[in-house]
Amino acid sequence: MLSPLEALAVVAAGAGAGGVNAVIGSGSLITFPTLVAVGYPVVTANVSNNIGLVPGSVAGALGYREELTGQGTRARTLALASAGGGLTGAVVLLALPSDVFDAIVPVLVLLACVLMALQPRLARQIAARRADDAPDVGVAPLAIAFAAGIYGGYFGAAQGVILLAMLAVFVPDDLQRSNALKNVLAGTVNAVAAVIFIVFADVAWEAVALVAVGAVIGGVVGSRLGRRIPPTALRAAVIVLGVGVAVRFFLT
Repeated sequence: MLSPLEALAVVAAGAGAGGVNAVIGSGSLITFPTLVAVGYPVVTANVSNNIGLVPGSVAGALGYREELTGQGTRARTLALASAGGGLTGAVVLLALPSDVFDAIVPVLVLLACVLMALQPRLARQIAARRADDAPDVGVAPLAIAFAAGIYGGYFGAAQGVILLAMLAVFVPDDLQRSNALKNVLAGTVNAVAAVIFIVFADVAWEAVALVAVGAVIGGVVGSRLGRRIPPTALRAAVIVLGVGVAVRFFLT
């Protein structure tokens, strides 16, 4: 049982994570360390954090519903790949040691940052070579959505950075519309993984409830603020946060 001060800290962390996830991603870097700091075992903190952030993902996606207009087919197609990856990642977390996967995480995040930095040029080149009858979603974004889903189901911090970089490069569109789609895909991964964790993992439901309350508040506020951020500023924020995440992983 958490003390009132510890409970308040978890709610505040959930609000911060919900807001960050709606705008960029990597909210787990706020909530996961907080849950560990108040005394939860690492794996229990990880799965409880994942479940608790699902309502915030829904709130963030609803906040971006205007930007999702016309992306129904695209969202459903990519969400299937994300769901498959999320299921795989959740099973990996519960079944295998984490050493190898943890070593790959910072490399994936840095690669996503490079993609985001080069996004305007790469998007123009891909659009110029794209056939008029090419499918809206090709093999590359589906593969990356699946891989990001594995990572998201396993841990999830910087999943949003990876997804947004992939969408910005391989699915050319306005960056805010890509951000809205990113919220749907990340939420899909979290929801699928949450089902596995509820059935098979040790869940701290007090932590889930506290994170969820904060995450919903943060998701609503974050989606409203995020829609007003210019694309260039959003791109810069993603890169800065992604590099910070990668450095943190390298140092731990």
